Amino acid sequence: MHSLALFLLQSQPDPEQIQKIMLAVVPFLFIFFFICMAVVIVPFWFICKKAGFSPWLSMLNIIPLGGLILWYVLAFAEWKVVPAPQQAWQPPYPPMPPQA
Repeated sequence: MHSLALFLLQSQPDPEQIQKIMLAVVPFLFIFFFICMAVVIVPFWFICKKAGFSPWLSMLNIIPLGGLILWYVLAFAEWKVVPAPQQAWQPPYPPMPPQA
């Protein structure tokens, strides 16, 4: 951390220091990128599956603006899901005995 502060204060940074810092930072950036992609792709995977589309459509989120395209596909397409049947009215339980 101390070397990073000294690095930022220098007017002409040392290329070897830049390389060491990048070697330390780049793996964390890749891990952060894959975690962010998983946070976005997994919910879209389940949404596409429940909507009756191929879950692989959720991979559109990897492409820049692909998520926006997927939103429009899900918003304006006919979903292939059959609506749940409506339950008919049922008398209260236990049934009342007939009055004479």
